[in-house]
Amino acid sequence: MASSPIALAPQKPLEDPLAHLPCSSIVEYRKGQMIYNQDQPSTAIYLVIDGKVKVSRLADDGHQVVVDIYQPDEFFGESAFLNLPHRSEQATALENTKLMTWTTAEIEEIVMKRPRLAVALLQILVQRTIDFTHRIESFSVDNIARRLARSLIRFSERLGTPEEDGSIRMVPFTHELLSQYVGTSREIVTHYMNQFRRQGYLRYSRKGIILYRDAFRDWLRQNC
Repeated sequence: MASSPIALAPQKPLEDPLAHLPCSSIVEYRKGQMIYNQDQPSTAIYLVIDGKVKVSRLADDGHQVVVDIYQPDEFFGESAFLNLPHRSEQATALENTKLMTWTTAEIEEIVMKRPRLAVALLQILVQRTIDFTHRIESFSVDNIARRLARSLIRFSERLGTPEEDGSIRMVPFTHELLSQYVGTSREIVTHYMNQFRRQGYLRYSRKGIILYRDAFRDWLRQNC
């Protein structure tokens, strides 16, 4: 007797943390300005209102490793909840940026009154854990070209704007930043970016990156 297919429960909509957080004052940072670092660690949770923020860590050898890039309506700085004595995390404004902030004490107080905020923040952290798991898998099985391709595709999904011809426009990420995200040298990233450009998968200049994402995904599938 054939077994009946298992019905999957429909995915529940994610809780919106902004529905449970009061507005705070807005703090502005200039492009390149440090928001927090290991000498002045974060004591708050940040919400990007405008601009983009790079969160990175310093490896034991002193190299900078990009954790992620955050855009409007995204939170960062959650390491403040642990209040660790030594933190190697730092956040930098990639462009002129406006942020809202709440201290961890304020968040804890709000959670006591609005428990759904805790659910919303937990969902964000679980999603980031899944994303980091995918990156770890890529580090384990992909060569540098495939890691770079996956990173560009992910940035295009999160930070890109669709164009009429089906391509995706992104801000002009430097090769240095991409190398810190992928885990290699700037020279190797430049080599593969030039190769991808010659093959027609992307175009880039100081104004931005144009990614032909569907073709790039096909290339990735063929090279896995």
